[in-house]
Amino acid sequence: MDSVGSTTALRLLADPTRARIASMILDSPDGRQLVGKMADALELRQPTVSHHVRALVAEGILARQPEGRIVWYSVAPDQLDRVSDYLRLPPESPPVDGDVLERIVMDLSTRFAGTFSRETVERYVRESRDLLARRAHLTRLLPSMTSRFAADRLDALRASTDPTREGGIPDVLFVCVQNAGRSQLAAAILRHLAGDRVRVRTAGSEPADAVRAVIVTALDEIGVPVAGEYPKPLTDEVVRASDVVITMGCGDACPIYPGRSYLDWDLEDPVGLPLSRVREIRDDIDARVRALLATLKVNAA
Repeated sequence: MDSVGSTTALRLLADPTRARIASMILDSPDGRQLVGKMADALELRQPTVSHHVRALVAEGILARQPEGRIVWYSVAPDQLDRVSDYLRLPPESPPVDGDVLERIVMDLSTRFAGTFSRETVERYVRESRDLLARRAHLTRLLPSMTSRFAADRLDALRASTDPTREGGIPDVLFVCVQNAGRSQLAAAILRHLAGDRVRVRTAGSEPADAVRAVIVTALDEIGVPVAGEYPKPLTDEVVRASDVVITMGCGDACPIYPGRSYLDWDLEDPVGLPLSRVREIRDDIDARVRALLATLKVNAA
């Protein structure tokens, strides 16, 4: 199931009963449950639980596994991280308008004073809010996400228009489809190795709702933090701000500008893969990042 389809499917978990069903399955020792057992635990009629389970199966969230005369249900492997992350998210945030929008604009106007006018800041805040709100799975923590995304875009815009950037700190942009796996692995490793000698950005052609839990685990195993990163849409100014643009499975989503170096890394998408396979992808990316860093013109540590 693609990211757009899975986003729509996850809306089913807004129903409290379906969320409890998914949680019970995730919390079970072997990651699967029987309808009858769930009905007893939830104190609901079995036909009621069966109705909810069928809806989740139809949308690809749950997988059906018959064994003789009984049927087990588990979270579909390619939805495991999404479902787990979704169930941990806080309630949906209020709209970013009125006083909230004014506060974000005011704060970022202070941050970028002397660089961008209030009108420019407000335009980027509104555009950033709309880009995030357009994706239903990105509407939680929308005020803080809007502020962070707008600030990141304004930083990139400032870098792309800075006449002194030539010969300075190199900017590297990693782009994949969901900005929740491959690009986050590469960005975290490069930040860890290069520190402030390289500016690192990420984006996705169809961003997911959160960095996948298995990605955080795979990085943590080698002592590399994710550092508060989040999936974000690909926008024009981050490409313009970059010296090197590295794509991973997102086709021709990136606009092409003269003077940038474009690379495409052919890497398997880690979504839905077991940790053992994600480790292999992580190690492949680690080797590529180290080779990339050796080619960048960076100051000695």
